[in-house]
Amino acid sequence: MKFKLQQYLSGNQELRIMSGKPRLIYLNGRGRMESIRWLLAAAGVEFEEVYLETKEQFEKLIKDGSLLFQQVPLVEIDGMKMVQTRAIMSYIAGKYNLYGKDLKERALIDMYVEGISDLMQMILMFPFSPPDAKEKNLESIKERATNRYFPVFEKVLKQHGQDFLVGNKFSWADVQLMEAILAVEEKVPDVLSGFPQLQVFKTKMSNMPTIKKFLPGCRNFFIVGILLILALKLYKTKLKQQRA
Repeated sequence: MKFKLQQYLSGNQELRIMSGKPRLIYLNGRGRMESIRWLLAAAGVEFEEVYLETKEQFEKLIKDGSLLFQQVPLVEIDGMKMVQTRAIMSYIAGKYNLYGKDLKERALIDMYVEGISDLMQMILMFPFSPPDAKEKNLESIKERATNRYFPVFEKVLKQHGQDFLVGNKFSWADVQLMEAILAVEEKVPDVLSGFPQLQVFKTKMSNMPTIKKFLPGCRNFFIVGILLILALKLYKTKLKQQRA
């Protein structure tokens, strides 16, 4: 279910009643919320979305005390208003049993997730590349994916001969890797040509019922989302200047 933030902030009690579903407040685009959407969807959890549309709405969230560090994403879950992507995803992974069976498995999941996040950061920033730098940055994404990140996961899957990265059980790490594969493929379609294990992994993940259901809805990073991110960053900069 999707709401405009103006509806959400209007005091409409029907919208503000706790439905039991996590509520995701962000832009109408991919950005840092997309990994959270992926994780919830992979866990089979339905969620509601509320879209920021103006800087005034963003300002209201800050004034209401909803944004602890004055930035989104914001996720309302289990009576909490959670910010910071990593904290949100750790909570979701733990809540829905996607975080390993013990500390050792959790450590592996953390390592894999952190590595994938480094690659995803490059992809996240790519739309903001100056026109004269796009080709260079795209080449950097391809180089990092094929020489640093994907070889790690190809080796892990080959060595233990299992379907999943950790403990032969579906986890947060698998979800993050699947998202990264598809994100890189959008820009470098043949990026998995030298990674047969990852090709098999992608096929298996794509056929998991919860992921299969989510894939058609994976949203493009709309221009409106990009422009709004830039506007919010500019607004935050002005706030800091005014307070200095």
